[in-house]
Amino acid sequence: MSRISFEGQVGLVTGAAGGLGLAYSRLLAERGAQVVMHDVGAGTDGRGADPQRILRSVEALQRQGLPVQAASGPIDHRAGCHALVQELLQAHGRIDFLIHNAGWVGYQTLEAIEDEALEQMLCLAAKTPLWLAQAAWPAMRAAGGGRIVITTSDRALYPQYAQRGLSAYAMGKLAALGLVNVLALEGAEHGIVVNAVSPVAKTRMWGIEGEPDELHPDAVAQGVAYLASTRCQEGGWALRASNGQFHALRLQDAAHVAYPRDLRAVSADSIESVALQWPAIARASVDQRG
Repeated sequence: MSRISFEGQVGLVTGAAGGLGLAYSRLLAERGAQVVMHDVGAGTDGRGADPQRILRSVEALQRQGLPVQAASGPIDHRAGCHALVQELLQAHGRIDFLIHNAGWVGYQTLEAIEDEALEQMLCLAAKTPLWLAQAAWPAMRAAGGGRIVITTSDRALYPQYAQRGLSAYAMGKLAALGLVNVLALEGAEHGIVVNAVSPVAKTRMWGIEGEPDELHPDAVAQGVAYLASTRCQEGGWALRASNGQFHALRLQDAAHVAYPRDLRAVSADSIESVALQWPAIARASVDQRG
């Protein structure tokens, strides 16, 4: 198979000062892309700003001869997201891929969650990628296509990986997946392919500074770069990426379902009937025949 190249392409990666975003940016730039690396330089709690963080990372990659640039403006509102994309378009005239990686993990018990903290989490996880996609959409559509990758999390996708204190985080990451589903549908006719990534790597959000001993960000970057490439032709997937392994998933209805009138499912006409048939409804029954 031919080598995947990003020569002549321009893209944006958020949360790029370290960890996963830095790994994505480095790999894409090594493959020829002009990468605008964005990071506000927030603390691990998602607050504050330090533009020096992204400048240091960009300068390190530039010393390796990689074509990267820094950006650090706010992206917690529509105007900031649009300004970031417009600055990229003014400088480069195109945007071929957008990877929204910025985020953080904030633990709060249910009774401690307040509106400000919830809004902050929902904003970066779901509103920001919407505004960034909205800003990039016209240029991608005019160019005949583009690639958008939005970050979700196994902590939201799978009940067995849920963690106490991550209600707001899980809400935001599942909202991001809903956004991907709709954007994938709306983008298909324009050649805009939209997918999600659910990455696992030891980064600053794990409390890791510097290179981790395992679960390296570079082992995730290969899959994300594929989603950002023209070789990826199908949207609406969530790519689980961890430890150099990849698993793509998406919810798909059973064959012959005539939604919403015939789910090809278990029929029940009372509460008691639902209770009686719950093992079959939940697909948890065990065949004890024989």
